[in-house]
Amino acid sequence: MPRNDQAIRQLVILNKLEASRQGLTLTQLADAIDPAATRHPRTLRRDLAAIEALGWPVLTERIDGQVRWKLLEGFRNIPALRLSPTELMALTVSRRLIAPLEGTELHASLQSALGKASAALSPQGLELAQQLEHTFSVGLGPHKRYRHHREVVERVTRAIAQKTRIQMRYDSASRGRMTRREVDPYRLWYASGGLYLVGYCHVRKEPRLFAVERIKSVTPTDFPYQIPLHFDFDAFVEDSLTVMRGPRMTVELEFDKATAAWVKDRIWHPSQQLTRLPRGRMKMTLSVADSREVVGWVLSFGSGVRVIRPESLLGTVREEAKKICAGK
Repeated sequence: MPRNDQAIRQLVILNKLEASRQGLTLTQLADAIDPAATRHPRTLRRDLAAIEALGWPVLTERIDGQVRWKLLEGFRNIPALRLSPTELMALTVSRRLIAPLEGTELHASLQSALGKASAALSPQGLELAQQLEHTFSVGLGPHKRYRHHREVVERVTRAIAQKTRIQMRYDSASRGRMTRREVDPYRLWYASGGLYLVGYCHVRKEPRLFAVERIKSVTPTDFPYQIPLHFDFDAFVEDSLTVMRGPRMTVELEFDKATAAWVKDRIWHPSQQLTRLPRGRMKMTLSVADSREVVGWVLSFGSGVRVIRPESLLGTVREEAKKICAGK
């Protein structure tokens, strides 16, 4: 059954083949990806077959008695796809969308691809693409930067692909101190301008969410793990308003006419339900995790919103508003 880690592994294999002109043996490929894979050559053969099925010219060649896998000689000189200026502009926009990931392999690969695509354009086409780029701007809003966390991201990505446990030093916001964790890394999740690791924490004995910028060091281990069949990533994060998790609660809000006019045009959470009220007002009902980010979100609407339920949220919002007014 296809899994996210298989896609990552196949991408790593393709990158290794791209970088090698002499070709690589299965052992060399296994060492570059996962030392344990040397015991399972059929896995690598299936990955190579999948890469070939996607259209990459993979072939084998026997050199000094060893079979080497390589990409067809001259494939780099195959005429590239002709991209129109508007298509190039769309790629440029996508680059801006992941600007916070600058310094990671994903961002570097996209930058490289865009550079090659731009080089294929005529001077006139390139000039038009640059003009078109100014017609569509992207505002990222609040976000984090990961240029100084590249090594952490790479080690975590490799561990996810290899399905091996990691040890890490984590600056816990809830505990206010550095902690040591053993984690089975399931997935990297980019949400609300931040990158997060979802994995099973052996300290808390449950799946947890870790902010990547708070991971101070990562040490790989040789301990394999399996993602439980009952673990559903989408279900794990579905209650979060943005990223924070907590007990689920039903929230009912009422917006005045001026605020409702722009609130209604945005999807704040998949569970939201909107009801029109007299005099242009609007009611919103949604089911989200009880967390501090919900309080901050409600406060962001100022006097244009009223909390109907739950009573606990109303009380917390009221207390926070008092503290803000008191300057505490």
